[in-house]
Amino acid sequence: MILVNFFTFILTFILTFTTLINSVQALDYTKRDLFEADFSGQNLSGSTFNKANLRSSNLSNANLQKVSFFGANMDSANLEGADLRNAVLDSARLTRANLHNAILEGAFATNTKFEKANIEGADFTDVILRPDVEEILCANAIGTNPVTGRNTRDTLYCE
Repeated sequence: MILVNFFTFILTFILTFTTLINSVQALDYTKRDLFEADFSGQNLSGSTFNKANLRSSNLSNANLQKVSFFGANMDSANLEGADLRNAVLDSARLTRANLHNAILEGAFATNTKFEKANIEGADFTDVILRPDVEEILCANAIGTNPVTGRNTRDTLYCE
């Protein structure tokens, strides 16, 4: 019986320790200067980057689900392969950003600037965009997202 209790204690300790190490903590980067920061491949889901300067930052292949980038400067940021599902991009500046193969499904992106952004293979399914922004994006929309299998033009409802 003592041996069973000991093994139960050890197993509980290991599971608790592993859970604490692997848990994702949402971080607050509001108004931070993160120029050329490297967040590539990181799990930042639920974090906040409101009004942060992320110019030329690397967020490629990062998990950015439910992240808030409200009013963030993401000019020339690398978001290739990033998962931006249900992210808040409202009033963010994504000019010249690399969104190649990014997933933006369900993101809120009204008043977002996408001028000269690379959107090849990006998935814009259910993204809330202004009609004029949608028209600009459709002019450059090509490719199919390798994860979702959706065509970029179809997800933007381009004619």
